[in-house]
Amino acid sequence: MSDTPSDTPNELTHFDSQGRAIMVDVGAKAETVRVAVANGRILMQAATFALIAGGQAKKGDVLGVARLAGIMASKRTADLIPLCHPIALSAVTVDFNLDAAEHAIDCTATAETVGRTGVEMEALTAASVALLTIYDMCKAVDRGMILNNLRLIEKKGGKSGHWRAE
Repeated sequence: MSDTPSDTPNELTHFDSQGRAIMVDVGAKAETVRVAVANGRILMQAATFALIAGGQAKKGDVLGVARLAGIMASKRTADLIPLCHPIALSAVTVDFNLDAAEHAIDCTATAETVGRTGVEMEALTAASVALLTIYDMCKAVDRGMILNNLRLIEKKGGKSGHWRAE
């Protein structure tokens, strides 16, 4: 029995044949351009949204700090998720869309690399930490904010090719 994961679809890759957690061996994979896009949303009270949109939060530029936090977090993904490979990222972007009608902010994070493993976790980490930073900076005025819809929306590269959420 091998201690490497199966290439059969629909099998968990982070476990060996005895069910022990492993880091997937990516050594034999080809290096390709890898891109992943993730997004999520934070909903809040109208007054909280107005503070952020108007740049009047007491702690400063909420979205600027959240953008930086997301980028920094993406670079630390392997420190946070036990079986993730450390990845040399070539680019990370974190963007926000303000939805005044819903009093919500959408966050979209894109991570890119040239390597042997994907950057889905880096994009998801960037989006989640950016949203958590918005919460942290505004919790004094709105503890009821809701973070939701965090998900991968697209990935490119590697053996499995291009995938996009429906």
